[in-house]
Amino acid sequence: MKKVPATLLVVVVLHFSAFSQNADSTRKELRFSFPQLYAPFALILAGFISNGHSRESIKNEIAEERKEHIPRFKTKLDDYLQFSPLAVAYGLDAAGVKSNTDFVNRSVILVKGEILAISTVMVLKKAFHIQRPDGSSYNSFPSGHTTQAFAAATFLSEEYKGTYRWMPYASYTVASSVGILRVANNRHYISDVLVGAGVGFLSIKVAYWTHQYKWGKRLNRKNSK
Repeated sequence: MKKVPATLLVVVVLHFSAFSQNADSTRKELRFSFPQLYAPFALILAGFISNGHSRESIKNEIAEERKEHIPRFKTKLDDYLQFSPLAVAYGLDAAGVKSNTDFVNRSVILVKGEILAISTVMVLKKAFHIQRPDGSSYNSFPSGHTTQAFAAATFLSEEYKGTYRWMPYASYTVASSVGILRVANNRHYISDVLVGAGVGFLSIKVAYWTHQYKWGKRLNRKNSK
């Protein structure tokens, strides 16, 4: 099997989500449609396919490339970048840039999505019990950092893609960089990153699809009395 540079493989697969996200940028309330499943399912499927245990598996070949080319690379930037889309989303709101959803409803959506994402990651980590490439622990699969980054990026994209059509591309570029850095830091395999991206993306989507948009209405009625 030919070796594939880690950055190229991660960027190509992860950025597929940005194109899918930009396709329905005119919608107000996000409603479920099957095409919206293509991106997260592609990411998760690619992650499981690459999660082989042989030395020739994609994840191990990329890990070997990392050790060969950047053995001493280390950064904590990914620890902060994973949350940056959330800071941008609420920063734009504070600056008066109108979002797709009111403050209360979008905050409830975010909390629901985060709970779903974190719970899913915890269950998968315990179920698969895969050792990290640096040998530090057995909670490698999937990547929690990448899950958080893609959950945050999906939230930012949904709230501001109607105002800024380039927002999906910008938000998923940041999220993809977190995944790349997790591999470069030798903390995760590419399979961990791909599944984490799919879980984060899908968790926020599910939170939007299932939200009833009642919180703001109740708040408005209470304030009008």
